[in-house]
Amino acid sequence: MRIVLIVPGTGDAFYCQNCQRDLGLVAALRRHGHDALVVPLYLPLTAGGRQAGGADVFYGAVSLYLRHQHPRLARVLPAGFWRLLDARPVLHAAARLARSTRASGLGALTVSMLQGEQGRQAAELDRLVTWLASDPAARPDVIVLSNALLLGLGRRLRAELRVPVVCWLQDEHVWVDALPPPEAARTWQVLRERAADASAFLAVSAAYADRMADALGVDRRRIHPVHPGVEPSAYRPADVRRRPRAVGFLSRLAAGEGFDRFVEAFLELRRDPRFADVRLHATGGLSGDRRFLPRQRRRLARAGLAGAAAIAPFAFHRDRAGFLAGLTLLSVPVPGGEAFGTYVIEAMAAGVPVVEPDTGAYPEIFRTAGCGTPSAGADAAGLARTWAALLEDPLRLESEARLGREAVARHFNLDRMAAETAACLSEVTP
Repeated sequence: MRIVLIVPGTGDAFYCQNCQRDLGLVAALRRHGHDALVVPLYLPLTAGGRQAGGADVFYGAVSLYLRHQHPRLARVLPAGFWRLLDARPVLHAAARLARSTRASGLGALTVSMLQGEQGRQAAELDRLVTWLASDPAARPDVIVLSNALLLGLGRRLRAELRVPVVCWLQDEHVWVDALPPPEAARTWQVLRERAADASAFLAVSAAYADRMADALGVDRRRIHPVHPGVEPSAYRPADVRRRPRAVGFLSRLAAGEGFDRFVEAFLELRRDPRFADVRLHATGGLSGDRRFLPRQRRRLARAGLAGAAAIAPFAFHRDRAGFLAGLTLLSVPVPGGEAFGTYVIEAMAAGVPVVEPDTGAYPEIFRTAGCGTPSAGADAAGLARTWAALLEDPLRLESEARLGREAVARHFNLDRMAAETAACLSEVTP
């Protein structure tokens, strides 16, 4: 099949699970003989600082925002000005300045994008459709949208190109529920209307498929759970018996990802003399709240533990395998859990035991893997108790490490994800 994946780019500004899933999927689909093309939206799609994707960026983030906020500018300023704003150096700079994607202040723009041909970005949708229809190298057999917030593209793409549109589901609720209540309600309403334009859905877990079937008003049978995967050979095994020991965090350093709870659990753990050697390692990009990380650093400093904390926000795209190889265990206590949690299987691939709250997709991952440790409670104290029990049990650490590597080789790998995805796409493709 010729498969076009339409993917929002992040400019490598933060640890993006959707981006990893999409880029890994494209590589594996190509290995399986499919012609897969990535079309980035908003910002360039990069991985570890390297450019990914073979198409120009559509819906450039800077011009998209300015045109929406100041529609008169679109009529006054020349086309060359807008092309300049869509240049890759400008978009990379915008990604660095923004540091992360935030829903705050973007409710109206989110709804407008979901309205597709009826929204303010209709001209850019025309440009995307025209390019896909006219370029022989791009014309698809099936189109895959990276998440449901892109469903506004589906109606025109299906009508003009006469191909099925399949949509991934992963963490849309995080964006929508961060909007003010009236805007969130309006966004969910438009999402439910536009869900009819998708031929099928792929969800990153059965738990999230259940959640989004209700949220979108979609028949659960239209949603096919496909767990993301990683490349096992990309990781080197950690030595879980190494001293000093290290507890690691791999996600955006933000309250929404549970980093403040992680820091509190580390402070609790270090009050016990048995764990005087344990260090904190963290990476994954920055929060949109510029005061958040300095607050966490001050908490560590007040406890006399600033020297025991290695916090490098952007180390994740320089050497993620090296970061994981230096850990004794990994824990990302996201409040309410995740749609999936790619960092969980990345840690398992590196032989790093994982501790997570018993919520969201974490229990599903642990059941499938046959390993992983649910925390004794959702709060920092329960997390610290669970870390302590695991750190004091070398045999269990080694068992968890072995079972995690086996689980990734058996199930959480790119080839399995590509095969299941292709099987679903073939069902809806004439």
